[in-house]
Amino acid sequence: MTPVVVLIGPPGGGKTEVGRLVADRLGVTFRDTDTDVEARAGTSVSDIFIDHGEEHFRALEREAVRTALAEHDGVLALGGGAVLDGGTQDLLRDHHVVYLEVGFAEGVKRVGLARDRPLLVGNPRAQFRELLEARRPTYERVANAVVATDEREPAEVAEMVLLTLKERP
Repeated sequence: MTPVVVLIGPPGGGKTEVGRLVADRLGVTFRDTDTDVEARAGTSVSDIFIDHGEEHFRALEREAVRTALAEHDGVLALGGGAVLDGGTQDLLRDHHVVYLEVGFAEGVKRVGLARDRPLLVGNPRAQFRELLEARRPTYERVANAVVATDEREPAEVAEMVLLTLKERP
């Protein structure tokens, strides 16, 4: 069993919304590893960061990704930082991975500066810019396809993701 497509990208990229649309179009289920982590921990991602720290969250996330890649055959969305883990990168090599790319201005607009994002504490705009710049090379390296999401509606992005499936070797 293997996911039809794995969506990666930063917060605000639309992984969850686009992933649900793609799953609906394909007639498969949608799964989000952040939701899996929250279900296992019995609390929100933000609370895990606050109460137990990022290292604990990343350990839960690694396990959630490993499990989902092994048992889910629909559309899978990974948390924005999941691909930073070398083991996760190795696991993704045999999967169709689409990077939902979002620019700084669009990402800030989508994420909002008051939303509950543990890695955007302090100066959210500066933190978001740093996050994008630091993660972009990894997203690009891990992905088989890149779909730009700026100034596009989720349905249009979903169609573009579906096109990447048709173009697969």
